[in-house]
Amino acid sequence: MKLLEGKTALVTGASRGIGRGIAVTLAQHGASVAFTYLSSPDKAKTLEEELSGCGIKAKAYKSDAADFKQAEQLINDIIAEFGVLDIVVNNAGITRDALLMRMSEQQFDEVLKTNLKSVFNITKSCIKPMLRQRQGSIINISSVVGVKGNAGQANYAASKAGIIGFTKSVALELGSRNIRCNAIAPGFIETEMTGVLDEKTVQGWRDAIPLKRGGSPEDVANAVVFLSSGLSSYITGQVVHVDGGMLT
Repeated sequence: MKLLEGKTALVTGASRGIGRGIAVTLAQHGASVAFTYLSSPDKAKTLEEELSGCGIKAKAYKSDAADFKQAEQLINDIIAEFGVLDIVVNNAGITRDALLMRMSEQQFDEVLKTNLKSVFNITKSCIKPMLRQRQGSIINISSVVGVKGNAGQANYAASKAGIIGFTKSVALELGSRNIRCNAIAPGFIETEMTGVLDEKTVQGWRDAIPLKRGGSPEDVANAVVFLSSGLSSYITGQVVHVDGGMLT
């Protein structure tokens, strides 16, 4: 039996990169998958078809998780379409990197809104159906940068650190209702975004990691599957580092 057979999952920001890897892996483990995209309808359609090919129900939703009303409507639409919502993966995120002296207020606000407020929006909106079900798993994608900081990413680090605090608070509030909330802190994950870096820079990152390689979206996705399944039924309020030992 597949680990997530009969479950329904939502993955925000899934048209590419880590989000796409999470959606595909959840489907491979038997979960029906709803996912959001914002500006890549062709990629979303391709992903929807790939997920359906796994023999599960899949649906793409154009929705901005940073907008509270859109988040509410999204959850309502998913419940209407799928009937239940067992797993929520808050993955949507952006970067607007700059040294603090050069960072604009807009760059700071955009990152906090997309990366952190979106987690509040989606989580608050999914609580009611999960309370009715008396079960659920919420997984928030943070970052090692949210734990150790990074020069030129004060906005991104603040948003990802905020996710960790939010995760732990939600776990305390909802644990008695059998709703778990955990975070994943990926390290250097090789995606389309890192593909624009020169090979020397990428190799420098790899050499600094104890496992001597960058991670893949599937490495993060496997941790999501674990935290979504009954294998982690006694785990909540935790931050799982998927970083090859970067912060060891």
